[in-house]
Amino acid sequence: MTVQVTECAVSNCSFNDHTNCNAAGITIGGASDHAQCATFIDTGAHGGLPKVLASVGACQRGECSHNENLMCTATEVHVGPGNDNADCLTYEHA
Repeated sequence: MTVQVTECAVSNCSFNDHTNCNAAGITIGGASDHAQCATFIDTGAHGGLPKVLASVGACQRGECSHNENLMCTATEVHVGPGNDNADCLTYEHA
Protein backbone atom coordinates (compact mmCIF):
# COMPACT_ATOMS: atom_id res chain seq x y z
CA MET A 1 0.00 0.00 0.00
CA THR A 2 1.39 3.40 -0.92
CA VAL A 3 0.79 6.72 0.81
CA GLN A 4 -1.11 9.39 -1.11
CA VAL A 5 0.35 12.84 -1.76
CA THR A 6 -2.62 14.84 -0.46
CA GLU A 7 -1.25 18.29 -1.30
CA CYS A 8 1.46 19.84 -3.41
CA ALA A 9 2.02 23.58 -2.95
CA VAL A 10 4.76 23.76 -5.58
CA SER A 11 2.79 25.50 -8.33
CA ASN A 12 5.69 25.60 -10.81
CA CYS A 13 6.03 21.81 -10.88
CA SER A 14 4.92 20.27 -14.18
CA PHE A 15 2.95 17.60 -12.27
CA ASN A 16 0.99 20.11 -10.15
CA ASP A 17 -2.67 20.58 -11.06
CA HIS A 18 -4.34 23.00 -8.62
CA THR A 19 -2.37 21.60 -5.61
CA ASN A 20 -2.92 17.99 -6.75
CA CYS A 21 0.03 15.92 -7.94
CA ASN A 22 -0.65 14.13 -11.24
CA ALA A 23 2.53 12.05 -11.28
CA ALA A 24 1.85 8.33 -11.07
CA GLY A 25 4.21 8.20 -8.09
CA ILE A 26 6.89 10.36 -6.50
CA THR A 27 10.29 9.60 -5.04
CA ILE A 28 11.48 11.34 -1.88
CA GLY A 29 15.23 11.99 -1.90
CA GLY A 30 17.55 14.72 -0.64
CA ALA A 31 20.46 15.12 1.73
CA SER A 32 20.65 14.26 5.45
CA ASP A 33 18.01 15.99 7.59
CA HIS A 34 16.37 17.29 4.43
CA ALA A 35 13.80 15.47 2.31
CA GLN A 36 12.91 16.75 -1.12
CA CYS A 37 10.54 15.59 -3.83
CA ALA A 38 12.92 14.11 -6.40
CA THR A 39 10.09 14.00 -8.97
CA PHE A 40 9.89 17.82 -9.17
CA ILE A 41 10.22 19.12 -12.74
CA ASP A 42 10.00 22.81 -13.66
CA THR A 43 9.69 22.86 -17.45
CA GLY A 44 6.70 25.12 -17.95
CA ALA A 45 4.84 22.23 -19.61
CA HIS A 46 2.21 20.26 -17.75
CA GLY A 47 2.74 16.53 -17.44
CA GLY A 48 1.41 13.54 -15.63
CA LEU A 49 -1.78 11.59 -15.90
CA PRO A 50 -5.28 13.07 -15.82
CA LYS A 51 -7.24 12.59 -12.61
CA VAL A 52 -4.46 10.66 -10.92
CA LEU A 53 -3.28 11.63 -7.47
CA ALA A 54 0.28 10.62 -6.80
CA SER A 55 1.48 8.34 -4.08
CA VAL A 56 4.95 7.93 -2.63
CA GLY A 57 6.55 5.20 -4.70
CA ALA A 58 9.86 5.22 -2.83
CA CYS A 59 11.44 7.10 0.05
CA GLN A 60 15.21 7.32 0.21
CA ARG A 61 15.15 9.04 3.64
CA GLY A 62 15.92 6.02 5.82
CA GLU A 63 16.26 8.26 8.89
CA CYS A 64 12.67 9.54 8.61
CA SER A 65 10.33 8.30 11.34
CA HIS A 66 7.78 7.41 8.63
CA ASN A 67 10.23 5.26 6.64
CA GLU A 68 10.03 1.49 6.87
CA ASN A 69 12.05 -0.54 4.37
CA LEU A 70 12.29 2.52 2.07
CA MET A 71 8.49 2.84 1.99
CA CYS A 72 6.53 5.71 3.51
CA THR A 73 4.21 4.81 6.41
CA ALA A 74 2.77 8.30 7.05
CA THR A 75 -1.00 8.64 6.79
CA GLU A 76 -0.57 11.29 4.07
CA VAL A 77 2.22 13.33 2.49
CA HIS A 78 2.40 17.08 1.85
CA VAL A 79 4.89 18.58 -0.61
CA GLY A 80 5.79 22.27 -0.65
CA PRO A 81 8.56 24.85 -0.65
CA GLY A 82 11.30 24.38 1.96
CA ASN A 83 15.08 24.35 1.66
CA ASP A 84 14.48 23.46 -1.99
CA ASN A 85 11.61 24.26 -4.31
CA ALA A 86 9.81 20.98 -3.58
CA ASP A 87 10.28 19.37 -0.18
CA CYS A 88 8.49 16.59 1.65
CA LEU A 89 6.88 18.59 4.47
CA THR A 90 5.78 15.38 6.22
CA TYR A 91 9.42 14.37 6.83
CA GLU A 92 10.32 13.86 10.52
CA HIS A 93 13.83 12.88 11.54
CA ALA A 94 13.71 9.78 13.73
